[in-house]
Amino acid sequence: MVENEKVQRATGQDAVPTYSWYALGVLVLVYMLNFIDRQILSILANDIKADLGLTDADLGFLYGTAFAVFYALFGIPLGRLADSWHRVRLMTIGLTLWSAMTALSGFARNGATLTIARIGVGVGEATASPSAYSLISDYFPARLRATALAIYSSGLYIGGGLSLLIGALVVEQWNAAYPGGGPLNLVGWQAAFLVVGIPGILLAIWVVSLREPVRGALEGKPTPPDPAPFKGFFAEMLTVIPPFTLIGAAKRGSAALLINLAVAAVSLFVAYVLTIVLGTGSGVISTISNEWLFLAVGYYAVFCWAASLRHRDLPAFKLIWGSPAFLATVVGYSAVAFMSYATSYWAAPFAERVFEVPKSELGFLIGAPAAVAGFLGVILGGRVADYLQERFESGRVWIVLFGLLAPVVPMILAFTAESSAVFYIFAFVAQFCGSSALGGAGAITQTLVLPRMRATATATFFLGTTLIGLALGPYLAGYVSSQTGDDLGTGVLATFVIIPIGLIALLYAIKSVPEALRTVEARAAEAGERAS
Repeated sequence: MVENEKVQRATGQDAVPTYSWYALGVLVLVYMLNFIDRQILSILANDIKADLGLTDADLGFLYGTAFAVFYALFGIPLGRLADSWHRVRLMTIGLTLWSAMTALSGFARNGATLTIARIGVGVGEATASPSAYSLISDYFPARLRATALAIYSSGLYIGGGLSLLIGALVVEQWNAAYPGGGPLNLVGWQAAFLVVGIPGILLAIWVVSLREPVRGALEGKPTPPDPAPFKGFFAEMLTVIPPFTLIGAAKRGSAALLINLAVAAVSLFVAYVLTIVLGTGSGVISTISNEWLFLAVGYYAVFCWAASLRHRDLPAFKLIWGSPAFLATVVGYSAVAFMSYATSYWAAPFAERVFEVPKSELGFLIGAPAAVAGFLGVILGGRVADYLQERFESGRVWIVLFGLLAPVVPMILAFTAESSAVFYIFAFVAQFCGSSALGGAGAITQTLVLPRMRATATATFFLGTTLIGLALGPYLAGYVSSQTGDDLGTGVLATFVIIPIGLIALLYAIKSVPEALRTVEARAAEAGERAS
């Protein structure tokens, strides 16, 4: 294809082909819908809590842990598949799945059913970013990669903001028209899930038309198609999905099996202890038990996958799990996500309870500004990250550090505010500051690996943002709220406990990333990577 050839030649200072920008626009739409489907739970939280008899801890679990663990687990084999198969087709399948599961959430009659639907959304959405990050890295040259990834990431914030607007509109209009329940006995929050889920199935028809670029062509390292793409995918499934992980460990020898069993036992024991110490939960979902059990399974599965990757693909393991610079960047950004996810999820329920404002006002005065703040923050942050990277070896890391520290004061002012106007203003500022880190962090992880490893690196990057940020941040806020008389302000500010960890990780990254960037190919070759 002529356009595809132009994409391959867009190196150095050459102009980026128009088709690359078109494809990026479509990917932004996908990511917008991704976060509309994910974030709509925020504006619906208080209604779901009342109808299903849940606690704030339950709501944090539904939004964070139930979604995040399966998003992370399936992100690993799906990331591997995105590195070896047709990325556009993979994203199309995932979009169809998560949209259907969002729509099915509208038929939930209890917390358990809604949990299952959220798990399905997590599995489907796990296809999106590994595929998109890899595609964008082959559509755009390195000099514009953080900018392009930031534009893609803007879909996160636009979608999150639109979810509040759409959810508020649907709930209020539906409940006004059908006070006792409408068709199929659905109430407003259930109808909202249907309204945002069904369009994704239609969008999938557009997405499948995108052209697949040649991997690594922009770096002059075109990677031929994998002749057996699904072989690696199914191998990854066996190494990451319990209890099949025991089979993968046994294939590596008795010592590997014993270590695997020991890690499984320790994970379950820690989950049991945390359950005993923190209680059994009072909600319908039995949140505490599920929280720590889900996380135990998630962290155990990640260990299994990393151990298997070391055995099967030592170069990829060395550049990802064996790279302190890579891991420090992931942990540092995960600390940003820990606070950001909690803030974005609980902002609407907090304002609705504390200031007693209607949903329509929340949609316009939280949702719309959040979309603008996130869009501006991620775009400007990505552009500044690229600008600083051209002048400083750790330029992009400094933007991630800014994203960690800058939201602290606005968050305090927002969640201790005595008027809704003050809350809206500082919630906007906090969103703007926190969103600035994503483009730079994503670009760092993409440049610390070889082209063939990018989707796998992206899956690893999102392990941190999900198993640390999404799985724990919103849940911690909800749990603290449940323990303090439904005080969501105290719950959200409790997420500051993550700041020292993120600060240490990013200060280390500032020192280690430059050397890691200079030695990518050397370290891969040392681990056995063959030259192209």
